[in-house]
Amino acid sequence: MSNKQSDKPANLNKFEKIKAEKDGLTVKDELENFAQIGWEAMEKSDLEHRLKWVGVFYRPVTPGKFMLRMRTPNGILSSNQLRVLAEIVQRYGGDGSADITTRQNIQLRGIRLEDIPDIFRRLDAVGMTSMQSGMDNVRNITGSPVAGIDGSELIDTRELVQKVQDAITNNGEGNYAFTNLPRKFNIAIEGGRDNSVHAEINDIAFVPAYKNGELGFNVLVGGFFSAKRCEAAIPMNAWVRPNDDVVDLSKAILSVFRDRGSRANRQKSRLMWLIDQLGIDEFRSIVEQEFGRTLATAAESDEIDWEKRDCIGVHKQKQPGLNYVGLHVPVGRLYAQDMFDLAGLAEVYGSCEVRLTVEQNVIIPNILDDNLPDLLTEPLLKKFTIKPQPLERALVSCTGSQFCNFALVETKNRALAIAQQLDAELDIPKSVRIHWTGCPNSCGQPQVADIGLMGTKVRKDGKTIEGVDLYMGGKVGKDAQLGTCVQKGIACDDLNSVLRRILIESFGAKPK
Repeated sequence: MSNKQSDKPANLNKFEKIKAEKDGLTVKDELENFAQIGWEAMEKSDLEHRLKWVGVFYRPVTPGKFMLRMRTPNGILSSNQLRVLAEIVQRYGGDGSADITTRQNIQLRGIRLEDIPDIFRRLDAVGMTSMQSGMDNVRNITGSPVAGIDGSELIDTRELVQKVQDAITNNGEGNYAFTNLPRKFNIAIEGGRDNSVHAEINDIAFVPAYKNGELGFNVLVGGFFSAKRCEAAIPMNAWVRPNDDVVDLSKAILSVFRDRGSRANRQKSRLMWLIDQLGIDEFRSIVEQEFGRTLATAAESDEIDWEKRDCIGVHKQKQPGLNYVGLHVPVGRLYAQDMFDLAGLAEVYGSCEVRLTVEQNVIIPNILDDNLPDLLTEPLLKKFTIKPQPLERALVSCTGSQFCNFALVETKNRALAIAQQLDAELDIPKSVRIHWTGCPNSCGQPQVADIGLMGTKVRKDGKTIEGVDLYMGGKVGKDAQLGTCVQKGIACDDLNSVLRRILIESFGAKPK
């Protein structure tokens, strides 16, 4: 499908020029050739950019070892799917690992390009895809992690999330209608009362709301993070029923963004910039035309009235006699054996299903009361505990400089080490959410945290070293709000003492 781009070709940024030469999705048909010629012989824009359209990411910091970003709608995997992912990373030994992301997704590391065609065949055989998971595409679609099993749930999001993904990706085969957006795009569908998906940071978010006694969704639009600007999503003054209207409205908003979004300045190409340009009323009107029918106005209020839950620990399901157990995965890092072990636990104790959360943790659902005691004695629960320490419990981190060339600092290992040290030194009355991100792209979402840390470079004793900018004031759940930067340029070497002071002064911690 052609794009009615609002910018003249001369005004296109370099990424738009790359897309104008050849749609990113076209590399899907060239993977066998790429595997044969090797990554070093590939044309640069194919290697560094277009491969991302099929979820394959070239990483300059680990040349020849690629990252593969999956699509895991609503964060749900079968144990069989998890085993296949484990087998894929297992073949790479120490280079192979996987990360749970802040979009309920999973990314595989250490992948070799020559193996991609075989890997894609194996993924296809178990109903998985990585299609359109990078660059200017709709990223993994998030939904309530306890959809269908939560006793207080309002709407089961699983089928809706899958339908939206299928529409956008043509059932995982790739959909040229939505492969050339002006910028990346996030969609979330919340079915519970606690805003588990961080609705406020999505380009489109559907949140439960009653209108005239009928349960549906209010629609929020425009939330995003970038290096230059961060904005919370705003009401679109629209309400839809929990049916195909969700799919059709998502497609309508995407079409308007595709056709009218700016393609000149990459830093001003997210959806909110278009909303600013048009005004929310005009934007809504244009979307309604694309939608093809009258949009109901929003319900007066939504049903987000709980504080956010992290789902760690043992919880009763709405199904009598069943439980789900949330396991804490430190900074979301998994190795092949971890994945095999998780799949095994889901098969022995659950219903052959595992779920991922935006906090980078794992849930095993559908565990019988009688099976709970045995599950809780399994060795894996010593590593992935159900009773983590307060700082470790709510710790979130992006990939960091170990694998990402954008990151200015190492994050995951440092984040875990500092959290463990402070947990050992302090009595902290409740969990404190600390989010690390390696660069201003904010993949680690520091703006939603109690304490957010964004990687930067600082000068100390005449040398340039790794440091962070400090964010505070983020709130999740009901009345969610974004935090702001309160201090710049803290050397990572000094961070332990700075965080110690903040935890004591602002969060009631006391030295042990």
